[in-house]
Amino acid sequence: VGEMHSLQTFLLDGNSLQALPAELVHMQQLSYLGLSFNEFTDIPPVLEQLMAVEKLCMSGNCLAVLQLQALRRMPHVKHVDLRLNTIKKLVVDEPEVLPHVTQLDLRDNKLSELDTTVLSNLEVLHCERNLMTVLRISGLMLKALYASINELVHFDVSPVPSSLNFMDISRNRLENLPEWICDSKKLEVLDVSHNQICELPARLFCSSSLRKLLTGHNQLRRLPERLERTQVEVLDVQHNQLLELPPNLLLKSDSLRCLNASANKLETLPPASLSEETHSVLQELYVTNNNLTDKCVPLLTGHPHLKILHMAYNRLQTFPASKMAKLDELEEIDISGNKLKAIPTTIMNCRRMHTVIAHSNCIEVFPEVMQLTEIKCVDLSCNELSDITLPENLPPKLQELDLTGNPRLALGHRTLELLNNIRCFKIDQPSTGFSASDASSTPAVWSHGYTEASGVKNKLCVAALSANNFCDNREALYGVFDGDRNVEVPYLLQCTMSDILAEELQKTKNEEEYMSSTFLVMQRKLGTAGQKLGGSAVLCHIKHDPMDLGGCFTLTSANVGKCQTVLCRNGKPLPLSKTYTVSCPEELKRIKQHKAIITEDGKVNGVTDSTRILGYTFLHPSVIPRPHVQSMVLTPQDEFLILGSRGLWDSLSHEEAVETVRNVPDALAAAKKLCTLAQSYGCNDSLSAVVVQLNVTEDCYCCCCELASAAPPPSPGIFPPPPVSMVLKDRPPDALGMPSSSSGMASEMSSELSTSEMSSEVGSTASDEPLPQVNMSENGPVYPSEQRCTLHPVCLSSSFQRQLSSATFSSAFSDNGLDSDDEEPIEGVFSNGSRVEVEVDIHCSRTKDKQQQLSPPEASDEGIVISANEDEICMARRPDGSGTGTMGRRRGNGSVAPPERSHNLIEIAADAPLRKTGGYFAAPAQPEPDDQFIIPPELEEEVKEIMKQHQAEQQKPHQAEPLPDYYDTPL
Repeated sequence: VGEMHSLQTFLLDGNSLQALPAELVHMQQLSYLGLSFNEFTDIPPVLEQLMAVEKLCMSGNCLAVLQLQALRRMPHVKHVDLRLNTIKKLVVDEPEVLPHVTQLDLRDNKLSELDTTVLSNLEVLHCERNLMTVLRISGLMLKALYASINELVHFDVSPVPSSLNFMDISRNRLENLPEWICDSKKLEVLDVSHNQICELPARLFCSSSLRKLLTGHNQLRRLPERLERTQVEVLDVQHNQLLELPPNLLLKSDSLRCLNASANKLETLPPASLSEETHSVLQELYVTNNNLTDKCVPLLTGHPHLKILHMAYNRLQTFPASKMAKLDELEEIDISGNKLKAIPTTIMNCRRMHTVIAHSNCIEVFPEVMQLTEIKCVDLSCNELSDITLPENLPPKLQELDLTGNPRLALGHRTLELLNNIRCFKIDQPSTGFSASDASSTPAVWSHGYTEASGVKNKLCVAALSANNFCDNREALYGVFDGDRNVEVPYLLQCTMSDILAEELQKTKNEEEYMSSTFLVMQRKLGTAGQKLGGSAVLCHIKHDPMDLGGCFTLTSANVGKCQTVLCRNGKPLPLSKTYTVSCPEELKRIKQHKAIITEDGKVNGVTDSTRILGYTFLHPSVIPRPHVQSMVLTPQDEFLILGSRGLWDSLSHEEAVETVRNVPDALAAAKKLCTLAQSYGCNDSLSAVVVQLNVTEDCYCCCCELASAAPPPSPGIFPPPPVSMVLKDRPPDALGMPSSSSGMASEMSSELSTSEMSSEVGSTASDEPLPQVNMSENGPVYPSEQRCTLHPVCLSSSFQRQLSSATFSSAFSDNGLDSDDEEPIEGVFSNGSRVEVEVDIHCSRTKDKQQQLSPPEASDEGIVISANEDEICMARRPDGSGTGTMGRRRGNGSVAPPERSHNLIEIAADAPLRKTGGYFAAPAQPEPDDQFIIPPELEEEVKEIMKQHQAEQQKPHQAEPLPDYYDTPL
């Protein structure tokens, strides 16, 4: 190398060098030498003689101590880059200043304190992500200070920096700001968010240079009232304890364009002018999550240039039409979470309006938003709409219309055909009629709601996955996928990952193994799309092993990237995910071993800041898809789960998200609230949130199934059943997992299969029906000596275990499962001509008595109800004979299905079907030769023996109870 005299740039990054040869001295033309991500423990002495090198690039090495003496011997070096080393201290050997160093980068080291006052001409200092409590720096030439994400309680800049332009000291432990900040004549951007500041300097708003002030997430109770010549354009005071804003804030802030005062305790807003004439140039106003009332609405008219208005989750009851008419430049409005009953018709004056978000209100009348030619997005979910009025032609730019969570909404066929032209139209499925959702209802242990929102570029780069009945009704699967800026990867993950997980579950039952295998297989299936694109993912799998005597639900969470899951247990957040970035010591060590480069923005090879993520196969093995997996048993103290994309967790802390959802009983409304808050707090990226409400009871948590010692119950086809009394009770208003107002599974109607369409469904699986309870009579076939959980109700015998059976009934009135008076098929019964086939699954049927008997039922009007409904919600049988249910479902014909149905369980009819002409089971008295159970060959001998014993018992005298005049059953 000593012979390359004309070489100017020499890149040696990403090697294993520990020293440099002395021959480099001859390269006098060398101006840039890259030594990053090697194994140097000291600064090479040969650099002292390379006089043309002005930047020392040694990030990602093994330096533990920075000796300033070495920098003194290199007066030609102006820029020192020592990021991602292990520097714990800076040694100053002499008090003399080092005037030649102007930029120093010590990010991602292990410094506990830093004193750079000897660097008298220092202009830019980077010291983020250290452990510093004290910082001292010379302000003589200082222009920019970056010291966020430390433990600073004190910092000193002396003398007062006259050239300071930018200062970021956010995410520290500062309790106050020094007064010299007000005397810094050129300071334009000041970020002191996420500290513990209680009061700002009184003269802070008197600065004529300050343009952007970020003071959010502190403990401010008031702002300085002294405003003189203030030029602040962006003011962020969100997440404080402000009761009011200064009265003259908007009067004297002539340059204020954006004000964010969300998450405070504001009850009103300051006026913009004292007369009708106003000089306000305010364009963006965010005051979400306050205590604002109707009194503040007239004050908004003082801002005629307002374009974005977020007033969600306040106490608004009305929005006067005259006030809305004056906001004619409005483009985006979010007034969700209030008590509004209508949106003023004068919204038609806002010709530039493209987004109207008003979910979680009490709106009864569909607003005139369809008259707006620029409208793109309308969200009126979780309201009280009963009908909508549409023009003949929809707005040409309309892309999304969300009407989910309106239980009284009824749309005609013509309306649905018209709305079908929208790219993304969301509405609840009809609650009547036989459908897949009715046949596979959600277990009461969990119910969910989810939503997505596109970013500023109107691209939906997120997707959500929800399978309440994954594999069978004892399992559920939820997921959130974030592609950052690409749409392809989230869409592929949403469509493929559940199938892969189902396959891996067949291979192994170990949670970590099948979850890890799922992510690895998914990485391969991404194919060419995963070579240069990637995405974050989080999966949550809830399962119950019927062979486990403990009978508990297990939750397994796995994630890569920055999608995360948080479990609320006893009202406190319990993180189940981990984000792997270059800031993690073990990940940094692994990346160094694979000789990857981490750029100044903290990204691997300048691509992604996540070291574990799906896709980006060209970065392997530095970036891998291995997930973080965590499993735990769900307990009655577990209230809900939150799955969120990167944008959600960048805007909300785990504590705030949990506290926000706890007060919302409906899962859909809870997910909506999370996304709305994140947008009002400043998130401009795509958002996705899934809220899974849990209702794990004590009997589910610790199964109390015991072996039965009593005699088997009588056959339901021979002896008359006891009467049943149905008692409908209202649910608690805040009960988790209970029925809610936004019932039903959301279904999308779209004109094309686009990525945004497939990944933006919004729905909630809770039911809007009241909670039924069934009280069995004392002489009924209940088993007082036997305790059963909601997963393992009483079964007939241990003879049949997961056997497929089919029963046939002949009918003179119908051969397709329909009554002559009804137009709906029997739920749980599948008809094929005159043959009715029922798939049956019996589990947890154990007994000590080896002589239990089972007789094949005859086909009769009051014989047996056989359910193949895999997703019927089960009910606990108490020792006293009463049943405690969790959720009931209303049939299409108006009757209520009691919640004692379990997973693929043959149920004994407590009451016979109602007799009527053309009834469901109007079969002849004598069964036809084909009307019999199909017995599996391996059980034929056993069944014959049981039938002989049963015939012997039939000869004994038996007094049957008188039949009632009529019967009321689930059918």
